[in-house]
Amino acid sequence: MTNLTVGNARITYRTEGSGPALVLVHGAGPGSVMWDALVDRFADRNTVVLPDLAGSDPAEDDGAPLTIEALAAQVIAVIEDLGTGPVDLLGFSLGAPTAAAAAALRPDLVRRLMPVAGLVDGRDEYLRQLFTLWTSLAGSPEGFGRLGTVTAYSRPFLNEFGHEAVEQFHGFMRPTDGMLRQLDLVGRLDIRRLLPKIEAPTLVVGCTRDLTVPVENHRELAEGIGGSEYTELDSGHVVMMERPDEFVKLVQEFFGRP
Repeated sequence: MTNLTVGNARITYRTEGSGPALVLVHGAGPGSVMWDALVDRFADRNTVVLPDLAGSDPAEDDGAPLTIEALAAQVIAVIEDLGTGPVDLLGFSLGAPTAAAAAALRPDLVRRLMPVAGLVDGRDEYLRQLFTLWTSLAGSPEGFGRLGTVTAYSRPFLNEFGHEAVEQFHGFMRPTDGMLRQLDLVGRLDIRRLLPKIEAPTLVVGCTRDLTVPVENHRELAEGIGGSEYTELDSGHVVMMERPDEFVKLVQEFFGRP
C-alpha cells in the first residue's frame, strides 16, 4: 500500500500483478474494494493499480466538498508516482468522469481510456431527483442501502440471486460522510468543457438497464469525446458484477490493442 498527499487529501493505492499498468478508478462507495472480485483476472497480464480516492473509506481529507478536478488530480498523482509512463485507465460510475477528466488534463499520461456507466452532467433532472432521494435517506442506513441495491442491479439479476443473497448487498453502500460527499459531487458534475481535450483512444461502455445513471448519460459521454468508440452491455449499473465474463473480455480486448 502506497500513501500519497495530494492537495488537501491523503490517499492510498495498491498494486497487483505485473505487466503494463491498468489503473482502475472506483465509483462512489467504499473505494477500490469494488474491484477485488476481478483483480486476479487482470493481474495475469497487467500491473493492476487500485487507488482509493477522497471520499472512500481509506482516504482522509479536510471534509470540504469534492470536485472532479481534485479527484482527477489524485488519479494523476498515482500515475506519476508509478513512474511507468502512460497507463491504461478505466473508470466506473463517478470514476468514469474522474478518469475522463484525468485524461483531459494530462493526455501524456493515458494510453487508452475506458469510461464505464458514466456521465457528463449531473444536472439531469432524473439524476437530481434520485440522488436527492438517496441522500435524504442518510439517517436510515437500511433504507439508504436498499435504494442503492435496487438501482445498482437489474431486475433479472436480482431475481437470479434470490432474496436471501440480495439482502446481503445492502451493507456495501453505507451513508458515510465520504459517500454523501461523493453523491453531492454527482449533482454538481459538469465535464463538458474537458471532453474535447481527451486525446487517448477511448471506448465508452454503456449499460442498457442502468437505473443509477441511465444509459442516455453513457451515450452522451461517448458523443462528447471525439473519435471515441461506444458499446453497450445488457446490464444494470454494476456491470462488472452482472456480466463479469463479458466485461473482462471487453477490457482485455480494448486494452490489449497495440
